[in-house]
Amino acid sequence: MTNPKDDHWLARPETIRLLWKVFIVILLIAVALQFASGSDGHFGIDGWFGFGAAYGFLSCLAMVLVAKGLGFILKRPQDYYGGGGGDD
Repeated sequence: MTNPKDDHWLARPETIRLLWKVFIVILLIAVALQFASGSDGHFGIDGWFGFGAAYGFLSCLAMVLVAKGLGFILKRPQDYYGGGGGDD
């Protein structure tokens, strides 16, 4: 078994926990800064509190789901590039 200290620094459990905490703090700061900006928005919905964070999250979720869907459509069999043992 490998020593956890030999892992890449991004694969260590303590680093992952630290990164989650940092990202949550950054998200909270970004949402809290909306109070200071005083933005009314250009349309109706973009003036709602937390709209930027929700829109960013939903956009990211949509991109991941579209990429997964494309993966199902575009994937090829494991022996697609001649691993079938035929005439080479």
